[in-house]
Amino acid sequence: MAATGPAITIIGSGFAGLCMAIKLKDAGYHDFVILEKEPDLGGTWRDNTYPGCACDVPSPMYSFSFELNPDWSRLFAPQREIWDYLRACVEKYELAPHLRFGKEVRGLEYQDDTSRWRVSTGDGESFTTNAVVSGIGALHVPSYPEIPGRDAFAGPSFHSAGWDHSLDLTGKRVAVIGTGASAVQFVPRIAREVERLHVFQRTAPWIQSKPDIVLSERTRKTLRALPVARRALRDAIYWLLETRALGFAVDPRLMKAHQAMAERHLAAQVPDPALRAKLTPDYTIGCKRILLSDDYYPVLCRDGVELVTDRITEIREHSIVDATGREHPMDVIIYGTGFKVVDALSERQIIGRNGLKIQEAWRDGIQAYLGTTAAGFPNLFFLLGPNTGLGHNSVVFMIEAQVRYVLSCLRLLARTRARALDVRPSAQRAYNHRLQGRLERLVWSEGGCVSWYLDDKGRNRTLWPGFTFEFWARTRKVKPEAYELIR
Repeated sequence: MAATGPAITIIGSGFAGLCMAIKLKDAGYHDFVILEKEPDLGGTWRDNTYPGCACDVPSPMYSFSFELNPDWSRLFAPQREIWDYLRACVEKYELAPHLRFGKEVRGLEYQDDTSRWRVSTGDGESFTTNAVVSGIGALHVPSYPEIPGRDAFAGPSFHSAGWDHSLDLTGKRVAVIGTGASAVQFVPRIAREVERLHVFQRTAPWIQSKPDIVLSERTRKTLRALPVARRALRDAIYWLLETRALGFAVDPRLMKAHQAMAERHLAAQVPDPALRAKLTPDYTIGCKRILLSDDYYPVLCRDGVELVTDRITEIREHSIVDATGREHPMDVIIYGTGFKVVDALSERQIIGRNGLKIQEAWRDGIQAYLGTTAAGFPNLFFLLGPNTGLGHNSVVFMIEAQVRYVLSCLRLLARTRARALDVRPSAQRAYNHRLQGRLERLVWSEGGCVSWYLDDKGRNRTLWPGFTFEFWARTRKVKPEAYELIR
């Protein structure tokens, strides 16, 4: 029999898990734990330590609204600063006593008779809890391409999310497979060291200039002295980013200005017309994630760096073979191929009411009500759940909106003295019907590309289709009629 555990269990210690913990304490809930599978906190910002790793959302916006940091060194903070920021939040809000490291959650099973969840961890522990908040995020399960012979490669190979810092790349022939957000950051850094660099591109990304600036000591001093200046800077960035949603969420034709900016950026940095043609995407900007970089294109123009756009057909012991039959001798392979986003939740062992498995509930695609609760899984809350990702603003804003919504649900339980709440299937269906109806008309479905935003049926299960203030308004307060209260 499982031991009785804390009232609330949070899974993950990245932005989502820590935000939930801080706001639980603010609301007077102190009986909770944060389970973290790794030996340290930080989630994505602990795991990704590749050269050049930095945020691609301005840092005043990629931080908690209640904990604005005046000390960012740059407008787009590097990985280490963001990780340090999260550590500082743990210290300030005294979360250390709630953290349990080395606790990988292997299973969640709802107990119908007690209306509690049984939590099972990798070290053999099992306990019950009233509510579970999943803060595992989407960018934590590395995705590898299905290439014949991938395991046959004899040299070092690794994913950018598990960077091998012990490996000296000096004088090596290095292949980078993938040209996504991570690759455009680390390729310029490693190009300085390697003897020869081959960048294998399946689909060209749209890249805009990165308006990164050093925040001077004088600027930081002003921000430290004037909280109102910190707030004004954040608000200005928020509304500037939110204007990008016009093209994403209203009409794909409004993306033309963004596309023109990206085309000018490419033309200015790549003088060779043949290379420029290879780097010009054939889909509407925004259909895939828009990347920001000022040093990626120039690196591809250098001697010793080659962009390969022919499909990889095989990996051999010491080489990569492309679709033309050409063999590229290699010493090291680095995978910059992103993460399993749509599958991150659906592959987990979660059993809800009456033995309902999450895979069965989501057999037609992952979905939730407001991206937060799923029918058949009472008192289980997903932070950054289905359709809460963004292509234009900061997901930290979405996390805060969801956390406030979870607290509204917990207050409803306290007010009604119910044991649990379960979103009604009709409410979830109606919400997702409207959501998918909007998404089908927008750039992610109409833009002419295949991206990690889409599931295997071509449906967008990742992104929110509107302005972030719409989501904020919808999640301000729970609607009791959308839920069944279990007493």
